Amino acid sequence: MVSGVGRLRLGGRNDEGLGKGGEYMKARLLVAAVFVPLLAVVMFFLPEYVFAAVVAIICAISSYEFQHALGYRGNERIVIYSSFSAAIIPIGVYFDYGEIVFTAIIVVMMCLLFFEAIRVYGKKKQITLAQILVTLFGGCILPYLLSTLVALRNMPEGRLFVLLPVISAFVTDGGAYFTGVLIGKTRAFPLISPKKTVEGYIGGLVVGTAIIMLYGAIIIMTTFYDVRFGALAVYGVLGAVVTELGDLAFSMIKREFEVKDYGRLLPGHGGMLDRFDSMVFAAPVIYLLVGVIPAIIID
Repeated sequence: MVSGVGRLRLGGRNDEGLGKGGEYMKARLLVAAVFVPLLAVVMFFLPEYVFAAVVAIICAISSYEFQHALGYRGNERIVIYSSFSAAIIPIGVYFDYGEIVFTAIIVVMMCLLFFEAIRVYGKKKQITLAQILVTLFGGCILPYLLSTLVALRNMPEGRLFVLLPVISAFVTDGGAYFTGVLIGKTRAFPLISPKKTVEGYIGGLVVGTAIIMLYGAIIIMTTFYDVRFGALAVYGVLGAVVTELGDLAFSMIKREFEVKDYGRLLPGHGGMLDRFDSMVFAAPVIYLLVGVIPAIIID
């Protein structure tokens, strides 16, 4: 999803060097213009259970895309297992049974996956240990981390908290992208994303942190809650750093498996996982920070 500072088409959604860059950018901006406000409405105005259902759908689609992008299509049943379990975990978090549901899902998935592996062992559709581990990651770990968005939304005044990782991730992405386009010169990780630049990363960090601080100022002006700007600055810096790390991590996976995008659901962005990949990193980090060093005081 995040920290697109310019990349080749192989890297995914931020591809300034393409001949059809204008069409690509138009599609990207059009999808963002529809998708971001819609997501904001779901997060801020609709009931918690609606948001939990949306996160469940995002997790299921992301898990499916992850399996298919990595080429594990020989046994469609394990893809179904993965997608189904990915949808259940956010629902468990919504009902405050996140740990129990996650543990149960891990156990059931392991049993199902090894049963399938034993059943087809030595056959053409043999399931490898690597495929089992990938399925566990896509069906359990990935949705559990994304489900921290649901946990944030379930907090008292959760509408204020759930916006923190979303602002951090999306704004860092935009800041990094446009900084890279305008002044990016120094290649950062050419073997993973050849057109990402150091300047882009710095721009994403600065813009992401600044907008989080601005968000704190808006909270003070529009509510009766107190804001600790020192803690909020930590949110901004760490949120931006892990956002860019998440983007690199999932780009590295795409490089290793030689795929352009995880999917084609969102024109100009790729698949659902391309849009939410670094949220896998940013959401749990912000969730932990909210618990350890509160920045928005609602008592």
